[in-house]
Amino acid sequence: IMTIKFENRDLFTVPHGYYLAHCISADFALGAGIAKTFDEVYNMRFKLFREYDMYEYEGGDALLIDNVFNLVTKPKCYHKPRYEAIREALEVMRDIMEMNATTKLAMPKIGCGLDRLDWDEVLEIIYEVFEDTDVEILICEL
Repeated sequence: IMTIKFENRDLFTVPHGYYLAHCISADFALGAGIAKTFDEVYNMRFKLFREYDMYEYEGGDALLIDNVFNLVTKPKCYHKPRYEAIREALEVMRDIMEMNATTKLAMPKIGCGLDRLDWDEVLEIIYEVFEDTDVEILICEL
């Protein structure tokens, strides 16, 4: 049974065993918002370019590096994501999680910081994508 919990905490302090998720652009800019922090903590930009050298944006995607799902939701950092791209990225992430038997996921209010999507709409998509899974999702906000 899927559960979603909300906590006021720093995403980077969640207990061991959680996978983390956040949104990025296909140009791997990671220059602002929480994506910048992911780059600082995980050296994520380097790892993304190393693993996905000539990444072509074709819609929402999830790129797993270490214990982090980088949800690709837009082509360039200055674009805004579409809800459909968020859904596609979440679906890819769900499928990877099922293949890897991953059941613990922590994320910020994805797409709702600098990207300014409506949280209620994004949360509805999260519920729909994960409704038939056993994933425990922790939404962290400070």
